[in-house]
Amino acid sequence: MTGFGVAAVAKGGISARVEVRSVNHRYLQVKARLPSDLGTLEPGLEAIVRESLDRGSVSISASVEREAEARTARVNADVARYYQKTLAALSKDLGLRDGLSVETLVGLPGVLGSGDDDRERRREDDLVLDAAKKAVAALVQMRGKEGKSLLADLRKNAKGVAVLVGTIGKRMPVVVREHHENLKKRVEELLGGRQPVRPEDLSRELALIADRMDVGEELTRLSSHLDQWESLLVKGGAVGRQLDFLVQELLREANTIGSKCNDAAVAHAVVELKTLIERLREQVQNVE
Repeated sequence: MTGFGVAAVAKGGISARVEVRSVNHRYLQVKARLPSDLGTLEPGLEAIVRESLDRGSVSISASVEREAEARTARVNADVARYYQKTLAALSKDLGLRDGLSVETLVGLPGVLGSGDDDRERRREDDLVLDAAKKAVAALVQMRGKEGKSLLADLRKNAKGVAVLVGTIGKRMPVVVREHHENLKKRVEELLGGRQPVRPEDLSRELALIADRMDVGEELTRLSSHLDQWESLLVKGGAVGRQLDFLVQELLREANTIGSKCNDAAVAHAVVELKTLIERLREQVQNVE
């Protein structure tokens, strides 16, 4: 199911922003797009998503902005002296002019930092995770609104399937009688009235035809699957995979009916039946 959620949290001169997007997917797939300084948060962000979602391809991105005065600058003089001494010696060995400036020194790793780096990092991480929870909650809310429309559509198409199942069930006795009449007529035409057909022979042949064309079990299973379908819709929650399984079973029974019954009216009904089931299959991919 598609959805989007965004949240921003600010505290102590630090602001964190998280965006979460989801599109249809049979299973849950989480992709985090994070700057390098937030890379360690990927497992925590994925855990937050998995707490609320069971299906969908989800992408989550995060960013942090810091005010200039949010940190207390700290110069590590020992590191700066080490750089100066090492680079001066290197310049002498290579015969280079020694022109190392303060601006160059403070740009080297470890020279300029924050007086409370670890504590600052924890604050940033907490803000990002807090924003992620709120963004995921917003996404879930949006998906819930879409789900109401989807529920109505699922019920509408399932009702169409039930109507066709009833139509096929009413047609089948007529189909058997028509095949009986056609069989009797063909036999009489072949014999040309020279030899009467015994009723018991026709009855036996009719029983064989009826057995080959019997779709009563398939229709019963279709009705049972539809009952389970409605029960799952009423139950709610994470039922997407169960509905997906029922769609496969509905399609299996429809195919069996189509292969058993050689009747134009039933064949047309089976085509419509499979069309509705295919719509259900596409819609179920959106269900959590």
